[in-house]
Amino acid sequence: MTGELEALVESLVWEGYALYPYTPEATKNATPTPFGILYPRSYAQELESAFDHLELRCVLRAPADAVLSARVSLLAPLGVRHRARAESLELPGVMVGALARRPVGVARTLGGEPNGPPLEAFARMTTAPCGDGEYEVLLRVENHTAAPDGLDRAGALRRSLLSVHPLLRVVGGRFRSALDRPRACVNTFPVLASARDDAMLGAAIILPDHPRLAPESLGPLFDSTEIEEMLLLHVQALSEREREEIGRQDPAVRAMLDRAARATAEQMLALHGRVELRDPQTSEPPREPSWLEEPRAGMEQAEVGGRRLRRGGKLLLRPDADADLHARMLAGRVATLERIFTDYDGRVHLGVTIDDDPGQELMRETGRYLYFFAEEVEVMEP
Repeated sequence: MTGELEALVESLVWEGYALYPYTPEATKNATPTPFGILYPRSYAQELESAFDHLELRCVLRAPADAVLSARVSLLAPLGVRHRARAESLELPGVMVGALARRPVGVARTLGGEPNGPPLEAFARMTTAPCGDGEYEVLLRVENHTAAPDGLDRAGALRRSLLSVHPLLRVVGGRFRSALDRPRACVNTFPVLASARDDAMLGAAIILPDHPRLAPESLGPLFDSTEIEEMLLLHVQALSEREREEIGRQDPAVRAMLDRAARATAEQMLALHGRVELRDPQTSEPPREPSWLEEPRAGMEQAEVGGRRLRRGGKLLLRPDADADLHARMLAGRVATLERIFTDYDGRVHLGVTIDDDPGQELMRETGRYLYFFAEEVEVMEP
């Protein structure tokens, strides 16, 4: 993985691992709170909201000799409160066409908590042609850890794969966005994860395509989708007793605390936000200006029900009986047509000023028009 993509995956994997104030006695840190959990099968079968597997499905545009690989990043619980260790499964590169004929899989024992059953993870990858040089890719990850029936959630979490994030990479092809080519995924959300669309990430939380960490970020805080400036300020405001308590509980949390404590004033200020001014970028060729270049100007004319409406023309107002009171009070008044707009449903809206209103010029100069539908006016002959 590239450094930027690796940092993104690391941040997502540790999301929810520990929450502010990060102290072990805090209620919200009593049990793990990660996303993307694969529970043992015996526990998942009892709950509709729990899964013992995930399926990342997406569309890949590539020739048969393009090479597809996968990596599954996750946390393995260690059995002490929320403590866990980062682990991964690797599926080496295989040509896309070959995967359609023979799927590949890998199983790995991840260790697990002391004196407990080992965690057993399995991943399988396959493809299927779906026409016009495209393949549907399926990456399935399963938790094969042995577990007795009747476990409570705490017991099930000690035998679960936590924060599971699959990542597909291709050489010689390009993934299609799930927004354009949706597929039925299970327990994961596919997003394009690289500028060249050669990486597809299965996120445990909903993200847009091409998610990026801000360059000002100083590293994962376990709440990385929150406001980093606020979290760093909170960490720096911890008492000495809280710092000592955190320092004894977990090396991962302690490392985060130390990194946050080293943040300088300049780095904190950079997290407050930035404004970028740049020229707009487009791949479209230049085109002749039209009224769309200045949408506030509206159209010069429109034809509705055989009547032609022109800017500057005179109208007799005939609001509907169910129009609001202000509109009905203007019935029978003569108005000047100042703006013509058509909405997405094709209905025409007319912005007018009232001719015998002493403030007509002021309304015209400030663009404060009264609006009627085309069927609420009569066109007066010039």
